[in-house]
Amino acid sequence: MLSRFTFSKFRFFLRVEDELILPSFTGTTIRGGFGFQFKKIVCLKKELQKCHDCALKKVCSYAYIFETSPPESSEKLRKIQDIPRPFVIEPPEGEKRIYKKGERMTFNLILIGKGIDYLPYFILTFKELGKKGLGKRRGKYFLEKVSVPIDIEDKDFKTIYEGREEALSSSYKIWDLSFLLKMKEIKEDGNLTINFLTPTRIKHNAKLVEDPEFHHIVRSLLHRISSLSYFHCGEELNLNFNEIIEKAIAVKKIKSEIKWKEIERFSGRQKTKMKLGGFVGKVVYEGSFKDFIPFLLLGEQVHIGKSCTFGLGKYRLEK
Repeated sequence: MLSRFTFSKFRFFLRVEDELILPSFTGTTIRGGFGFQFKKIVCLKKELQKCHDCALKKVCSYAYIFETSPPESSEKLRKIQDIPRPFVIEPPEGEKRIYKKGERMTFNLILIGKGIDYLPYFILTFKELGKKGLGKRRGKYFLEKVSVPIDIEDKDFKTIYEGREEALSSSYKIWDLSFLLKMKEIKEDGNLTINFLTPTRIKHNAKLVEDPEFHHIVRSLLHRISSLSYFHCGEELNLNFNEIIEKAIAVKKIKSEIKWKEIERFSGRQKTKMKLGGFVGKVVYEGSFKDFIPFLLLGEQVHIGKSCTFGLGKYRLEK
């Protein structure tokens, strides 16, 4: 199970050339700027509103990254509309909004499965975006370098791309579940604390969850990870989801320090402001976690819930 689920992590270092003025949650601006610039670079049919109507969608990098479609041979999953994208952008921690000339800004990029092969597109796009400008006043930056973590805890990094040289090394790690199981130990029984670091949007019965029970977490992880596995890693998970959810319902919430955090973004496509609020904070659960450990560990890396590409749904498992 999940033997083919792979991901890689990259850290982008930007050197600010003009003052950058960003919203308190910078993930919306970074992801929004990337999407606009990426389409501008690779799209040959810019007059079309959606990739679905384009004859080139099967061979287009933008269509794969931003509007992933189910395989035509898949009757089971062809009707799925909300296919997760094979990337996550993790914005800088904290709420720093203004970056002065000469300062450095960093963010993380997680690529999943086949999405790892598209790293050069991300580098090229962020390089070009720096020339056009980012944020409210279109502050320019220079893509200084891209590095990869030597360990999963993001403590030490190795540079794989230098902006001045424009040479990209293919020497970077591809992580999988077996590695995570070796690196991080979770007790199978007892208490488990989940610290939601960025706004997390989970829907249950068509409503946003405000204070998650454990089964809400498990339902969301099952949906996201099974979809990522199928569409981007080439493995369909043959699991009894109902049985797993029943076990999750038995896990109790014993302490909650959850609060709601609202953020907004302007959608260029819809020409309107959108609310992307979600819950943040710590929750302590009690029960048996044996059957959920693989999903919890992967979710810690690829996030949970909706709008993960903006950096929403980031959490940390704590003892």
